Amino acid sequence: MAKQKRRTISLALQGGGAHGAYTWGVLDRLAEEENLEIAAMSATSAGAMNAVAWADGMAEHGPEGAKAKLEAIWRSVSQSGSNLAPYGALSAMAFAYASALQSLASPYDLNPFNLNPLRRSVESVIDFDAVHESGILLFLSATNVETGRVRVFERGEITADAVLASACLPQTFQAVEIDGSAYWDGGYLGNPSLFPLIYSGAPRDVLLVMLNPIARPGIPKRAAEIQERINEISFNASLVGELRAIAFVQHLIDGGMLKEAVMKKYRRLNIHAIRGGQDLINLDLRTKMDTSWHFLTGLRDQGRAAADNWLRNDAHHIGTKTSNLDLRAEFLDS
Repeated sequence: MAKQKRRTISLALQGGGAHGAYTWGVLDRLAEEENLEIAAMSATSAGAMNAVAWADGMAEHGPEGAKAKLEAIWRSVSQSGSNLAPYGALSAMAFAYASALQSLASPYDLNPFNLNPLRRSVESVIDFDAVHESGILLFLSATNVETGRVRVFERGEITADAVLASACLPQTFQAVEIDGSAYWDGGYLGNPSLFPLIYSGAPRDVLLVMLNPIARPGIPKRAAEIQERINEISFNASLVGELRAIAFVQHLIDGGMLKEAVMKKYRRLNIHAIRGGQDLINLDLRTKMDTSWHFLTGLRDQGRAAADNWLRNDAHHIGTKTSNLDLRAEFLDS
């Protein structure tokens, strides 16, 4: 039997707290594809944690190393979860109390020593020298608190602090300071950022792993439902904006409306999507803080199943066209 042609792709990984374990499952399944190479990753928050774990494991022991490192980082997160909530999960009452408390006091008041269990997990599990040696293009997004602009960390800039900055929810943790600048979660301005994949020479086939649903039927009326929908819209806004821009440029390319000199600055991207947000749509906001091992491995299994479905039904479009995402219909004409 003839050997299958090797396919090279970029990944774009959304953040979503504990829901990032779904992306762990996606990556776990992709690691088993011998003819699929992930050459670049743009990621935010939990996606950033998954990205550095993947790069570290790949550098040290290939696909099996990537699978092992992903499990190790999520197991560490689960074990550290008791520092964030009782037994690694928040009950509805505890979550409501914590949310109310955060609205009255900042993490500078509630956490003056700036304790962050995620730091221990990242620093104990991830070898950043291996990350840098992996050869994978990595782009981690964070929000500059003072300028209000996205900061994309890449190459030698990727450290434990960069990962923590990308995952810094301002209601929970103090801003992460790097080289004199303060950063919050990247989800506000790049969840994830797609533009680095356009201008870096990364593979033009981009697999987007989404954790937040863009569309949600029905009008929320309860306070918790309203807050949850506001969070979803806010943390999708930058991504929707970038997809809309990509759809517009590709519309101009298709219509022959760009001069040859301008055409050289742009290239067509093939966008593929695993819509984890729709798979997880029935999980409420508090589950993003549920770090119980049973919950995390359940999400992993869902992510594996979704990746398997994409590989079976859509991956054959790699290198030819966008597969299961109609950019114009979803983001331009709407």
